[in-house]
Formats: sequence, C-alpha cells, structure tokens
Amino acid sequence: MAEFDVLISGGTVVDGTRFPAFRADVGIRGGRIAQIGRISKASAKRVLDADGLIVAPGFVDLHTHYDAQIQWDPWCSISGWHGVTSVALGNCGFGFAPVHPAERDRAMLTMSRVEAIPLASMREGMLWDWETFPEWLRTLERIPKGVNCLSYVPLAPLMVYVMGLENAKRRSATADEMARMIALLGGSMDAGALGWSVQRTGAHSIQADYDGTPMVTDTMSEGDLLAFAHALGRRGDGFIQITNATGDLKQDLGLCERIAESSGRPVLFNVVLAVNELPWVHKMFIDWLASCHQRGIPMFGQANSIRAPFRFTFEDWNLFDSSPAWNRALTGTREEKKSKLADPELVRAMAAEADAGMLQTRLLGGPIAGYIFEGAKSAPDLDRFIGRSVGEIAAELGVHPVEAAVRLSLASDLTAGFLTKSATSDNAEFVGELLASPYVIPGVSDGGAHTKFLTAGSYTTDLLTWLVRDEKRLTLEEAHYKLSYLPGRAAGFRERGALIEGWPADIIVYDLARLKRLPDWWDSEVAHDVPGGEWRRIQRADGYHWTLVNGEITFEHGTCTGATPGVLLRHGAA
Repeated sequence: MAEFDVLISGGTVVDGTRFPAFRADVGIRGGRIAQIGRISKASAKRVLDADGLIVAPGFVDLHTHYDAQIQWDPWCSISGWHGVTSVALGNCGFGFAPVHPAERDRAMLTMSRVEAIPLASMREGMLWDWETFPEWLRTLERIPKGVNCLSYVPLAPLMVYVMGLENAKRRSATADEMARMIALLGGSMDAGALGWSVQRTGAHSIQADYDGTPMVTDTMSEGDLLAFAHALGRRGDGFIQITNATGDLKQDLGLCERIAESSGRPVLFNVVLAVNELPWVHKMFIDWLASCHQRGIPMFGQANSIRAPFRFTFEDWNLFDSSPAWNRALTGTREEKKSKLADPELVRAMAAEADAGMLQTRLLGGPIAGYIFEGAKSAPDLDRFIGRSVGEIAAELGVHPVEAAVRLSLASDLTAGFLTKSATSDNAEFVGELLASPYVIPGVSDGGAHTKFLTAGSYTTDLLTWLVRDEKRLTLEEAHYKLSYLPGRAAGFRERGALIEGWPADIIVYDLARLKRLPDWWDSEVAHDVPGGEWRRIQRADGYHWTLVNGEITFEHGTCTGATPGVLLRHGAA
C-alpha cells in the first residue's frame, strides 16, 4: 500500500520561513505534508518530477474582493492562476454581510461602483442564501472552492445593517447602535471571522458609492473606529485591515496607531508604496513602520508592489472620484455620462481639478496627458490617433488634455480606450527597498475588483520574476517568506504559509527561469467568462507546473483540473 498520496520529487524546497533553500522530496498524505527529505518514488501513488523546479508554499493574498466572484469561480482567478492558495475576503470595509434581504440590490449597486464589479454578473451569479455574517461564513464553507478563504467583517455593511444607509452616511452611531454593532461583530468573530476591515478616505473619496456620495465608512468618526478597535482588544484576537487616506497623512497614520494601540491587535495599513519621482515616500513608510514596532505598536504595511497599468474607458472608470467634477461626470448610466461630458462648463471644471492635483494620478498611472489612446470600438475615424498620447492629441486639437480625452470618448460612445503607465512604481531599487522592510507585506491585488481595467492579481508572479530573478533585489527565500508565511502569520492563519511537516499541503511547483505573466506586465487580454454576459481583463501565467491546495492538484501546467479542495478557514484554520 502506498505510503503517500503524492510525492513531489527532487525539487529545490523554499519553505517560506527564510530557511536556506535545499533539495528534497515532499511527501503528502491525507492533504498534509507528511515528510520532507529523501523519499522513495515507489512509496507514492503519484510522483511529480520537480527536478530543476522550485517547491514553495502557496501564496497568501490578504487583499482581495472575491466576495462575489468566489460564488461562480471557485479558483478565484486571476489569483488562482498565479499560485495563490489562500485569500482574505471582505477588504476595505466592503462586502455582502450582514445585509437585509430587501437591501441586496443596493449592496450590489454599491459594489458595482466602489469596487467596479459588473452588476450583471453579481445579479446573475450571487447565491444570496444568507443575511447575517455567520450565515455568510456557512455559505463560504458549503460552496466548492479551489482556494482556501476567510473573511474580515466589513464595517460598511455592518453599519448599514444596524443604522440604515442614510443614517450611517450622515452621523455617528448612537450608544445603542454601537452596542448592537459590537454584539454582531462579536458573534461574527465567534463564528470565525478574521477581524474587521475599513476604508476611510474622507468626503472626497477616491472610491465612492453608486450615487457618487462617500462610502459610509469614509467619514466615520474616530470614536466609532476606536470602539470597534476596543472590541477586538477585549477579545484578545482578530486582525484589522484599514485603508486610511483622508488627505492629511500625519493624522491618518496617527489614527492607525491609535487603533492598533486600542486593540492590541495587528493592523495592516493600506497602502505603502514607492513613487518614482519622490524617493522619500517609501523611505518615510519604512521609517514609520519601524518606529511603530519600536514603540510596541503591531503595524504592518501592505505594499503596492506590482508593475501594472490601467486600461479603461469612461464608461467604466471610477477612480477619479476624489474630484467632485469627475465624480459628477462619471456617475450614472452611459447616456447620463454622455450628457454630462457634453457640458463644456463641467469639462472645464474637470480640467481645472486635474490641474489642481485632485485626481491622485501618482497612484493612477500618471497625468492624463501621458495616457495612450488605444482606439475605440465604434469610431474608426479616430484610428489616426491610436498609439499617441492624450497630450499629443490635445496639442493637435488645440485643447486641454482633459478635453481631448472627453472628445475621444464622446466621439466613440464612451468606448475610447486609454492606457496608463504603471499604476505603481516600476523602480526596482525603490520597490526592493520597500519590500526589504520586515514589516511590509506585498500585495493589494484587489482580486475580483476593478475587473475591466486592472490585473493586479498577478503580483506574485511579477515579484518573483522582476525583483527576484531579473533585478535580484530580493532572495528567493525572502520573497516566499513575504508572499506566504509573513501575511499568514500576521493575519492569524494557522498552519498555512510554509512547508512544514504536519501542515496542510498548499504548495506550488514552478520553473523560475520560465515564469512569466501572459501577456506581459504592460498588457492583458479580455475574457468573456463571467456571468451576465459580462467580460473582464485577465493575465494568465506560464511556468507554474503544479498548484496544490490541501494536497490536491488544482492547476497542472496552467490548466485547471476542476478540483475544489479549498476550505473555509474559521479563526485562521480549517
């Protein structure tokens, strides 16, 4: 009788703990790593020849929005294609539980704007067999999964559930409302939640609600946030993910410190980043995180570490909502957007706010003048502009770059496509320095969100190829520690993120020399593979030979096997 179900033979093991890489066999039995060492091939039912390949723990992605997609895509692609074996849902305070049944459609409308998840896909693909958060976890436990998952309690739906949408947007919670929310949070934590999450980006949020107003958490009071932090402190468990960017960096960082101090729990701050033109930015974040830990504050930073541009049209684009004029112009139906974009006064306001720096273009692919026009579906007369920058087109037309982009969009029924530079730094030195911090976790994949203009779910492959193989800014051991063990350990995962005997067999086997994104980092392809007749942008991968989740192969040479061995990780464990 075979001793092992699967034997990964002769590979170079990078175990995720930063232990030096070593050559060994990995024997798997009953979904767990039974032995690492020298093992006879005859002892296994199936042997995977890993000679010349890297054997490493599956990646842990703490920043995804697969809450809807996991219901129709068990493997959470793009992430599953790129070696991710465990994902955290419910980021940024956004999600679908708890939600009163009568408010389900409004919840989907919110997510169609704030995270740009196609509404038709949600309406057709979501199961909606839950109301409360514990019931949501039961759904996650029941449905087929090709990855492991767990979820934060997102504060936005919790606040709406108790306070009502308009009250939650207009005022702080009453004492009775806060008591009810804390009780629901406690019940959610008892049921197995990871912790809680929130986005707080001020009255001019970069990611607004369906109607253009701020999300309910964007303007929530410090007192309410600290009340939620105290709740975890009293429990002594849980993890907090916070996006806090109201425009005053000193105040934003200070509030995050107070939340960490009040809770005594680890806090994952989103985002830390490098900026090509401002070399002090990433160094400031490095120093701040180090200072936090020196003072006993358990703060971690999640880095925008991937080279990835945006590809978008004005029909779908939502990330200029920090500008009141752009927010007004790009909310509503296609016809409403066209009508508003035809208003010269509004376009002048859009240009003025772009010139005033209100669009946060340093985080969004650079200034509009640098965007490349990629053509339009329904306007062949615009083909003469293909491949040229908006700035060049504007100069030819004698107009402001914003007006040029608007003209292209109106002339094409909003199908004009624009390509930005990388939304994050492509400076290997700066990003390498940022990731060298012991308190920085790579990621912010936003997997499942912004599906029509971003493919950041491939950040794992980009890190290994760019910063490890090509630029040699990180060692392979450090990279796998950052991509698997550190995020798992910080967030309270149990027995995940490393190759250790007795732990679940979440494993990737890949060829570092061949590893790459398909298409390359600046490109993507369109896939019509989501419900409701919708489409998305994707990047596949080449070079991953096998991905195993709980000992079962989910991907073999880039092809999905159809296996769904993923589990819900209540309290970080199955």
